[in-house]
Amino acid sequence: MNNINHTETLQEAIQLLKMQQAGQLDLLKEQYRNTYEHLKPINILKRSFNQLTSTADFKGSVVSNIVGIGTGYLTKKVLLGSTPNIFKKVLGTLLQLAITNVVTKKTEKSIDNSIHNVQDLSNFKTLP
Repeated sequence: MNNINHTETLQEAIQLLKMQQAGQLDLLKEQYRNTYEHLKPINILKRSFNQLTSTADFKGSVVSNIVGIGTGYLTKKVLLGSTPNIFKKVLGTLLQLAITNVVTKKTEKSIDNSIHNVQDLSNFKTLP
C-alpha cells in the first residue's frame, strides 16, 4: 500500500515539474523573441535616431543648418546665377560657404534664445 501511495505522489510531482518546465520554456521563448527584435539592426538604428532627434540641441542645430545652407545657396544663385567661368564658380562657392556659416551661427543663437525664453515662460509663476 505504501508503494502505491509513493508512486502516485511521485507521478504527481513529475507532472507538476513538467508543467513548470513548459511554463518556463514559454517564458524563455518569449524572452528570446523580444531580445531578437531588440537587437535587429533596423531597430537599433530606429532607437538611436529617436534618441538623437529627441534632444532640443539637435533639433535646433538641424534647423539652423538647413536655413544656413538654403540661404547660402540662394545667395549664390541670385548673385552669380549659372556661369561657365571657373573663377566665378569658385568665388560663388566661397561666398556660399561664408554666408552659410554666418547665417547658421546667427540662427543657432536665435533658436537658443527662443528655447530659453520658452523655458523661462514655462517656469514663470503668477503671483497670488
